[in-house]
Amino acid sequence: MPWIAACVKDDIEEEDLIRFDHGGRTYAIYRSPDDEFFCTDGLCTHEDVHLADGLVMDHVIECPKHNGQFDYRTGEAMRAPVCKNLGTYPVKLEGESVFVDLP
Repeated sequence: MPWIAACVKDDIEEEDLIRFDHGGRTYAIYRSPDDEFFCTDGLCTHEDVHLADGLVMDHVIECPKHNGQFDYRTGEAMRAPVCKNLGTYPVKLEGESVFVDLP
């Protein structure tokens, strides 16, 4: 599939995320404290809660419902109750635009 324009970089504050819906699925796009961009599935693997409502700290997203945590760079589940990793997707920056490579 071709790269999809998801947003412009200034849509996301440093150490924050936005929700991105495409093709009937929800994703989360993050801007790290290092000014890098990442994309994961947008729903927590524990109870399908939108991660866009969660708290970003450094390279971690905390689910707003039960405080489970993931490393959004790798999708790794880091704190109970989450035990299943998030899917991650390639991201590239072209000019001011953030593109994601989604399935």
